[in-house]
Amino acid sequence: MSIAPQLMAKSTEIAMRHYANIDTGECKVMTKDDASPLTEADLEVDRYLYDELTKAFPNIPVVTEERAQSHSLDVGTGMFFLVDPIDGTKEFINKRNEFTVNIALLENGKPIAGVVCAPALNECYLGEVGKGAALLNLQTNKSTPITVRKTDNDALLVVASRSHLTPENQKFIDENKVAETKCAGSSLKFCLLAKGEADVYPRFGPTMEWDTAAGHAVLLAAGGVVNNLDGTPLSYAKTEFRNPNFIAASANAEYKL
Repeated sequence: MSIAPQLMAKSTEIAMRHYANIDTGECKVMTKDDASPLTEADLEVDRYLYDELTKAFPNIPVVTEERAQSHSLDVGTGMFFLVDPIDGTKEFINKRNEFTVNIALLENGKPIAGVVCAPALNECYLGEVGKGAALLNLQTNKSTPITVRKTDNDALLVVASRSHLTPENQKFIDENKVAETKCAGSSLKFCLLAKGEADVYPRFGPTMEWDTAAGHAVLLAAGGVVNNLDGTPLSYAKTEFRNPNFIAASANAEYKL
């Protein structure tokens, strides 16, 4: 992921230019067929990342949320990229700083590298499975290694979605030894685990692969896990790129379902 800093610098510039214009109406907000929001920032970041990735890696397919034609690509074997140009569009529209730009590289259905950039927070999380994860400060360009924490299973720190706290999530919280629950938007939930500020992220509700792959890769690189409810690892290149329910956690976290 040697080109990650270049990609994230330009993506940040594009996203923040549109973010500054949300209140003025200059950043157009649209609605997709599934009733989810879409902004001009999504489309411009998507165009930039798709063009740069296909130019730099012409033999690796690129699947992005905003390119419906890419959703029919056969990527079950080999490498492919998954891109979410603006993860957390609702946060973006509501001027909450927790939206991210996500890029993941996968091989044979497994995340092997990922970048989660939070432009409004001046943070960029990078992970390469087997090599480690780091947090890059976009203002100072200082990089700090990150890793999951050693979990106290009698006092779990749980992170939940700011906009999708389902009854199943609440049940998980109520039935486990949870000392504190934090809310976060977009892929930053994975990143809180990766840097040791939470132990478990239970996700009971719909997500797409481009929502999770980059954060998944960063968490794996930091020593965490992302599993289906049966305990098997969450995989990618599934039908329609849809995820089942899953649990992301630090390596020694214990919980009941």
